[in-house]
Amino acid sequence: MELIILLSLGLSCLILVSLWNRSYVKGKLPPGPTPLPIVGNILQLKDKIFFKSLREFSKVYGSVFTLYLGMKPTVVLYGFEAVKEALIDHGEEFSGRATFPLIDKVAKGLGIISSNGETWKQTRRFSLMVLRDMGMGKRTIEDRIQEEALYLVEALKKTNGSPCDPTFFLSCVPCNVISSIIFKNRFDYSDPEFQTLIDDFHKILTIVSTPWIQEKHNQQSEFTMDNLAITVWDLFIAGTETITSTLLFSLLILMKHPEVSAKVKEEIDHVIGRHRRPCMKDRSQMPYTDAVIHEIQRYIDLVPMNLPHAVTRDIKFRGYLIPKGTTILTSLTSVLNDHKEFPNPDTFDPGHFLDKSGNFKKSDYFMPFSSGKRMCAGEGLARMELFLFLTTILQNFNLKALVDPQDLNTRPVVNGFVSVPPSYQLCFLPV
Repeated sequence: MELIILLSLGLSCLILVSLWNRSYVKGKLPPGPTPLPIVGNILQLKDKIFFKSLREFSKVYGSVFTLYLGMKPTVVLYGFEAVKEALIDHGEEFSGRATFPLIDKVAKGLGIISSNGETWKQTRRFSLMVLRDMGMGKRTIEDRIQEEALYLVEALKKTNGSPCDPTFFLSCVPCNVISSIIFKNRFDYSDPEFQTLIDDFHKILTIVSTPWIQEKHNQQSEFTMDNLAITVWDLFIAGTETITSTLLFSLLILMKHPEVSAKVKEEIDHVIGRHRRPCMKDRSQMPYTDAVIHEIQRYIDLVPMNLPHAVTRDIKFRGYLIPKGTTILTSLTSVLNDHKEFPNPDTFDPGHFLDKSGNFKKSDYFMPFSSGKRMCAGEGLARMELFLFLTTILQNFNLKALVDPQDLNTRPVVNGFVSVPPSYQLCFLPV
């Protein structure tokens, strides 16, 4: 038995050394902590403080370093300059998607999220065209969001100010927006199939067909039914859960900071009033509300490590030669929590996005949707939804916490690839 263990360890070391040497033969990878056999550096990464582990590594090895998550090398980019240089200045070379076993098993390299090469380029181009076509129908996406916001208000009024978990309601609205874009139809919130779909999305998050074109006989086309089906799924899962989680965090943060909520409501009263529904033209006249939404997205850090990228060819980057196919992790946390750009980054402060005169202030460090060629295809839609849904809720309701606001916990319960908000209840009190 002991001999078997020793042989296994010896073989593991040989495999690791072989892979390590192969990496250095193909390219000079950035420095990093010494990996252990089989597990690499995994034991040196603390699950619940993953970002802090990376921060400590960056202090030793700089803004570009190598970790072995298992036996394969992964290059980590830490800080705004390194992330920007890779995703924007060398956007094409860093536009690949690394393998992600759980997603790959389902998507099989199709859709927007997990595809590469020509499949990804054509699918992304087509998806953007659809979104820019304002929902493939006669109504614009903004009209559709405004209409869904009214359904949300009616549903929340039916709670009669009683304590409720907002998760289901805030899941329905973005899901219906995506549904109306793809299928030109929405679901009733009480529809059992719709409820099952919402539940499935939540399960997928926690554990991390529509006949647009028929080209199944064209072997050269990327627009197969399989690819379109996965693309639709990508749009649903990405366009629903990210918005739902952000909205859940938003209400929680606004309850914890009633002074912020009060200033937003004051701006709503001044610009929109009580009887007209909010529209996107209002945003330019509401700098404080705009700053609050930006600060919420910065503070919650929804996708801390971004989805894993891969280099599409051998590339010399900051003096290192990174081989084609190497997995790249870009720390969006390190950008959104930069001390120089955002003083006291651990503190929720809308002032991070306001100048001295109270005007909205843009920041290149604002990357919740990532950046470069792989940035979120639905960024424009997400911005519209967050502004219109939040302003509509605050226009119609006061938010009442069930505990002292100071006791509310606004930090995620899971902080892996996606930050999952904690469960909570509140009362929606009509104004």
